Amino acid sequence: LEDKRIEVLQIGPAGENLVRFAALISMSNRANGRTGMGAVMGSKNLKAVVVRGKQKPTIADPEKFKELQKLGKTNLEPTGMDDFGKYGTPDVTSPQNKSGGLPTYNFNSGTFEKHEEINGKTLYDSHLRGHERDEQNRFGRDTCFSCQIKCKRVSQIDEGPYKTDAKYGGPEYETLATFGSYCGISNMDAIIHANALCNMYGMDTISCGATISWAMECWAEGKLTSEDTGGIELKYGSPEAMVKMTEMIAKREGFGKILAEGSQKASEIIGRGTEDYLITSKGQEAPAHMPQVKRSLSVIYATNPFGADHESSEHDPAYKAYPERMEQIGLTNPQEKLALNEEMMRFAMVTQHLSSAVDSLSVCAFIFGASFQLYDADKLVEVVNAVTGWDTDITEILAVGERRLNMLRAFNSREGIGRESDTLPKKMFKRPLEGGRSDGYALDEKEWEAALEDYYRLCDWDTKTGHPSLKKMESLGLGWVVAENEALSQVVT
Repeated sequence: LEDKRIEVLQIGPAGENLVRFAALISMSNRANGRTGMGAVMGSKNLKAVVVRGKQKPTIADPEKFKELQKLGKTNLEPTGMDDFGKYGTPDVTSPQNKSGGLPTYNFNSGTFEKHEEINGKTLYDSHLRGHERDEQNRFGRDTCFSCQIKCKRVSQIDEGPYKTDAKYGGPEYETLATFGSYCGISNMDAIIHANALCNMYGMDTISCGATISWAMECWAEGKLTSEDTGGIELKYGSPEAMVKMTEMIAKREGFGKILAEGSQKASEIIGRGTEDYLITSKGQEAPAHMPQVKRSLSVIYATNPFGADHESSEHDPAYKAYPERMEQIGLTNPQEKLALNEEMMRFAMVTQHLSSAVDSLSVCAFIFGASFQLYDADKLVEVVNAVTGWDTDITEILAVGERRLNMLRAFNSREGIGRESDTLPKKMFKRPLEGGRSDGYALDEKEWEAALEDYYRLCDWDTKTGHPSLKKMESLGLGWVVAENEALSQVVT
């Protein structure tokens, strides 16, 4: 069409093949990765949504908006977002390992001895486009429109078995972990190539890598053999097997046809006790932040309406690390490490509401938030007011997020999904982590159940069913959601 301002959100062959974790891709390397929306579009024979904007957005207070824009540049160094831009999300790989929170060998350990081979510095120094000439900042970092941080990675491999085109971008931290430490793999080129395959075919890198790591544990435990896999030895540490299986999943070829169902469905197909090795909540594989180490995430992963997700709330260390920002959203009582009590559930819920509001406003979770982000919650309010001309405050912004969360929860309630689905994988309770700082860590089931009930009470959800109360829905202006749906009115009381 010869119009560079046209933008396309599309599925790939994985979506057409109904891979359960198929993603929506834009610009060849931006993924709406989780929840299998690519499969949803594929099931409807909808290949793409194409848009072309022609009108300039109206800014209610242009001068204030420009002032806030300039503040972002000033904030880069004080917030540490200059380093975040340089090394991207992969910069957290080694710190996660140091804390014992880098998922390794399918969540059996929080420590990967070869973490330095897959961390942000290694990616920047040796694997970003332009690194041979020390021109990574020019050729190896990409950005979303008008963003000053430039955290997107761009990798290009011209030789060897893992040739990769730069247009498919480069791996984020989650991808380095799921295709790397989850699988016991330290071959950066293989991880970069697997990331490119997911972008080419349209798949979520988290679920894809985690499903393969689950299969690798099943292999290690003797639950899978070469007869199951078509001769592919799914051993931990095998980059060849990981890359091969990634492509087979996208094409639904051989054993890839089973893994394309995701690990939970695959375990139901295979049986043989393979469910013991799952790391799923509501059928979605856990991202690379460990609930055994960041305890509030254990309840968020379980209760989140669309399954385990690391971007739905702030993480435990943030409560102590950013006291001034936390105070802006009413959190003033940080707890000790590994606490799983009512105050940590309040922290989880309030930051979940803020994260939900950030999603509702369609702004970046790395730019606005209550912890490491470029702008704090108060500045988010100022931006909203400057753009819209409203006179809102943080209380209303949090209510927006709470409203969205309760609507998502009500949708699940209508479909019969309640407390019985708010679960964590068995291994997080029954198998202590091995090695490093988190050696011996496991969740205590009774403590976790008590925290879950605290969370329900704070949310004003029924502690027996997990459904939102009618009182809560009405207080959020959502009484109509219940009134207009007979099935929902029977469970929301």
